[in-house]
Amino acid sequence: MKTLLCLGYGYCARRFVALHGAAFGRRIGTSRDGAPCTGMEMVRFDGMPSPALIDAVRSADIVLASAAPGDDGDPFLGPLGAALEQSGRKGALVYLSTIGVYGDSGGAWIDEEAPLRATAPRARRRIDAEAQWRATGRAAGRPAAILRLGGIYGPGRNALLDVAAGTARCIERDGQMFNRIHVDDIAATILAAAAQGFDGVVNVVDDEPSASCAPVRFAAELLGAPAPEAEPFERAATHMSAMAQSFWADNRRVRNARLHALIGGVLLYPTYREGLAALFGAASAETAGR
Repeated sequence: MKTLLCLGYGYCARRFVALHGAAFGRRIGTSRDGAPCTGMEMVRFDGMPSPALIDAVRSADIVLASAAPGDDGDPFLGPLGAALEQSGRKGALVYLSTIGVYGDSGGAWIDEEAPLRATAPRARRRIDAEAQWRATGRAAGRPAAILRLGGIYGPGRNALLDVAAGTARCIERDGQMFNRIHVDDIAATILAAAAQGFDGVVNVVDDEPSASCAPVRFAAELLGAPAPEAEPFERAATHMSAMAQSFWADNRRVRNARLHALIGGVLLYPTYREGLAALFGAASAETAGR
């Protein structure tokens, strides 16, 4: 009976458990309050490890870590690193990171061998956290899979909902490209990394980097709704938060050949078009069934 431990039980971890949780006989997750969650054993984590969480770390065959690092580094490795290293388990450590660690490539294509040139503080913290998880894997004799994710969308988080709510924006900047990934493809990648004991870095992005407005306009077309008026970046930037401006500072196209090799085939949703069309179809079917 394999045990899965999710350090952080957010959007991606929840979707992974919903789709692939049956592969594990025991599933444990952490949250700030440890509130019950159907199908999971939940353990409270507020920065201090409880005996129950230490026991979970020692018994976990697969560890999925998805919490963002703070100013003091990864929130779990400080209090739990020694337990991970001494557990004696040999299953994979899977850490969800971001392609933001690459920084700006001026729109050029890059792969996993590209230098990590990010300058934004939150991206630099991710770079440090990746290194810490790799070091923990080496010390424990366990594979450490670093999954660098593109912009995440899926059920409950997508351009269709934004257009329908009237909150979608269409910001245009010449030559600016973004990489995206459907959460179900993230879940499939986590499963493959865990099953194969993948050790290393893989970019988890779909096959087609595209402009910011592209999925918004496609979502509007699916809904039969007008797309939001295009807004030049130069004008939009005057009202952006510092975090949003740092997001727009990076322009890159990220390759995913290593991802295709890991999953052994094509993505479920190779571009935002297939992903949004499937989400639209599911929503329409649900509405028709009411």
